[in-house]
Amino acid sequence: MIITDNIKMADVILQNHHLLAVINRFGIQLGFGDKSVKEVCGDYQINSDFFLEIINAFNDPDFYPQHKLEKFPLKLIIDFLRKAHSFYLDQKIPEIASMIDNIVEASPSNQQKTMRMIQLFFGEYQQQLKEHIAREETVVYPYILKLEDYLQSKEKSKEAYDMLMIYQIENYADEHDNIEDKLKELKTIIIKYLPPQKDYLLCYKILGQLDHLEDDMNNHSEMENKVLVPRVQIMEQVLKEMEV
Repeated sequence: MIITDNIKMADVILQNHHLLAVINRFGIQLGFGDKSVKEVCGDYQINSDFFLEIINAFNDPDFYPQHKLEKFPLKLIIDFLRKAHSFYLDQKIPEIASMIDNIVEASPSNQQKTMRMIQLFFGEYQQQLKEHIAREETVVYPYILKLEDYLQSKEKSKEAYDMLMIYQIENYADEHDNIEDKLKELKTIIIKYLPPQKDYLLCYKILGQLDHLEDDMNNHSEMENKVLVPRVQIMEQVLKEMEV
């Protein structure tokens, strides 16, 4: 189902509760009653067109608004991506880590070797994700915003031009690790090698949370690869053709 602005926001969440994490990135809190998507976006001063493109992309894997997202300012898109980073690092990753720690601690001594392997693997994934996000936050996103500002500015200094020419988005595209593969590996290890546990429900919860994180990060990467990178490549071409 395609979500439109006249649908009640509550019905959107009832249809797919995983979208709670997405609407939270827009600052939307529960308690919106029977208000429509358009009305809630108005209350929070959110661009409803942008909201709909994002929420539909996360709701339906076959819906991807690549060309529609191209009309929105990159600052708006990057702000949303940064909030996703906060969600991963501050909420979802610590939540999964805590569950893994609990199941390791509850395991008998003859299972500790296997359980520690799972714990170590997730710890390595956390570190890889932190490094990936740090690179985006400190290098890639600032570069994109400076490039957009420069092209929109009336005054174009040679110094700013030279600084922008140092970095190219293809560097980012090449180094953009497919960290989603690490999550698939972790799920495979748990499914194949996790010894029988007393708290089997916790095992299912861990797998469910890993699935949710994987889906969320796939959408996140799609937005970066299919929207950010192509737009920046076009801007870089414009920059190269300038005479400063």
